[in-house]
Amino acid sequence: MASVTQHQVQKFHEDGFLVLEHFFSPEECDSMRSSIQRILDGMEVPPHCRTEFSTKEEEQLQAQGSSDYFLTSGDKIRFFFEKGVLDERGNFLIAKEKSVSKVGHALHAHDPVFKQITHSPKVQELGRKLGLERPVVVQSMYIFKTLTPLLSITVTPHQDATFLHTEPLGRVLGFWIALEDATQENGCLWFIPGSHTSGITRRMVRAAQGSFVHKSDMNCSGFSRHVYTFHVMEAEGTSWSKENWLQPTPELPFPPLYT
Repeated sequence: MASVTQHQVQKFHEDGFLVLEHFFSPEECDSMRSSIQRILDGMEVPPHCRTEFSTKEEEQLQAQGSSDYFLTSGDKIRFFFEKGVLDERGNFLIAKEKSVSKVGHALHAHDPVFKQITHSPKVQELGRKLGLERPVVVQSMYIFKTLTPLLSITVTPHQDATFLHTEPLGRVLGFWIALEDATQENGCLWFIPGSHTSGITRRMVRAAQGSFVHKSDMNCSGFSRHVYTFHVMEAEGTSWSKENWLQPTPELPFPPLYT
């Protein structure tokens, strides 16, 4: 990958995003896809997905189990499924590799391939070029964007600060790495340039369960759109909201990006 130019850095600060072609090699992308396949091969369906009853009480317990599973996933590798792909006993109705929506949220800490990618020299160099002084990794995800059109979801326009809130705003940066071609047909990312300067419109806080606005549409192509994405926070002079769903733990404090 060619070095990031000063013009690109300036555009990043103006637009709130920066597109870099061929940042990772095809071999590096293949290594991430192989690693996630290995992780899927060892996947166990979470207990809250294995309910054989439909009473009101059981539905409440299932919902609570799903919520707890999500809220405590910040320091673990856990699996999140598309709707309607499991029966009440937790058996797959379609191929399991097509049933998973995403894997998160600590791939960067527990899997050697994703850890190496996250802390790779070129990511660290890019962070420094973009002015990050003391970035820490807060979460990571592998997103599948299933190739089954009937199951494919639309991600509505949103800002990451809705979920990962800091004081001051604008201290969280996402790295979004396409491991396969991302096209309009298979649900690529869309951005509103400059929207990172307009504050946030809403927040998701843990009690209820400066990013720019972006979205992705339904995958109607018949081709998957695998992505590895992770977020870093500039820790220098920044306060991480205690109301965020994601919180550092004694087992996994947010690790420094720079090694």
